[in-house]
Amino acid sequence: MSVDHPFAPYVKALGKGPNMWRDLSFEEAKDAMTMILSGNVEPLQLGAFLMLLRRKGETGAELAGMVAAAQDRFLDIPDNAVSVDFDWPSYADRHRQQPWFILAAILLADQGYKILMHGIAGYSEGLAPTRPGLQAFDIPEVTSLSQVASSLQETSLVYIGLEHFCPPLQALFELRPFLGVRTAVNTFGRDLNPLNAPCQMQGVFHPPYRATHLETARHLGQQNAMIFKGGGGEVMRNPMKKARVDALLEGEAIELEWPALTSETTYKWREEDLEPARLVELWRGDLVLPVPEQAIIGTLAVALKMKQPDLSLEKLDKEAAEIWRSRDKNRF
Repeated sequence: MSVDHPFAPYVKALGKGPNMWRDLSFEEAKDAMTMILSGNVEPLQLGAFLMLLRRKGETGAELAGMVAAAQDRFLDIPDNAVSVDFDWPSYADRHRQQPWFILAAILLADQGYKILMHGIAGYSEGLAPTRPGLQAFDIPEVTSLSQVASSLQETSLVYIGLEHFCPPLQALFELRPFLGVRTAVNTFGRDLNPLNAPCQMQGVFHPPYRATHLETARHLGQQNAMIFKGGGGEVMRNPMKKARVDALLEGEAIELEWPALTSETTYKWREEDLEPARLVELWRGDLVLPVPEQAIIGTLAVALKMKQPDLSLEKLDKEAAEIWRSRDKNRF
């Protein structure tokens, strides 16, 4: 008589019939992802597990458990605590618009805050992934978390690819062409916060995920977070629409609603010129695009709320606009 594989109970819990399946607990999700990242599951089990999770919808406890499993496998963690102010994940894989949020991150770093941006390479053909945009500004891209620590002593914005600090998790991102859809991996990557920054920015693809990520952040003990539907699933506010933000401020969950920043409603994000040089041209003022400029300002305002929680949303928008206007256009 055959004995069930140790991973089978997790597939069974998710895959039993109507009214019989159930969510996983934090500890179960952590154990399941630990087995996956350790290579202790069969391909058939992995595919079934990821698709069943997607079909039912992940809970905050499940995502937090999987994050905890990934954190246990981070490579080259610095021995001493690293002072990072903001965690800025970038895990959208298909950018059909420019990653203007990079300019918001640069402006935030210019205010004296230390920022760690991390993510995946994303698809490039006919698209505009994050990494070439960072390279256009000579933002340091490091290959270990220890290098992040040393680089942040010299600069305020550093990027590291997921493949350098959690290779087994990176391998799971590469399953999308085989499954045809994103999985829980694409979702919980945004919650990794490799160096435990007290403030976290999160852009999500679909509005219903805001509440799920908020629950995940609370399970993980995150004190400050801004979670909103971002352009292309990245941390970028759409200035043509109201921005509904699920926020954690000093551990307290609140909902914020920023107003639209422009009356323009016809700007076509997907018709942008996707050359990385356009990012620098906008910074220099050689390119004038009012809607992307407002996206940069609006994104910066959201980040500043975590450091200036007593300021009104209107004042934060005005402060961010002034920071944008006073930037050193000849810097890059």
